Amino acid sequence: MVRTVGGFAVLAVVAMLGFKLLMGLFGTLLGLLVTLLWWAFLGFVVYTLLKIFAPGLAQRIRDTIRGPSTTS
Repeated sequence: MVRTVGGFAVLAVVAMLGFKLLMGLFGTLLGLLVTLLWWAFLGFVVYTLLKIFAPGLAQRIRDTIRGPSTTS
């Protein structure tokens, strides 16, 4: 009986360590994703404000990022 309780204890410790490692990796990836989304949101806000107050500058920035627009 002591042997099975010990086995369950070791299994529980290994499971807890694995869960902690998995959640740590998941938390890191989630944090990177949130940071990336925040930067994208800030870029969108700045671009929108530029588009309202300085449309020519906004167009030059858009052309720099995407390349010149080919409208015919």
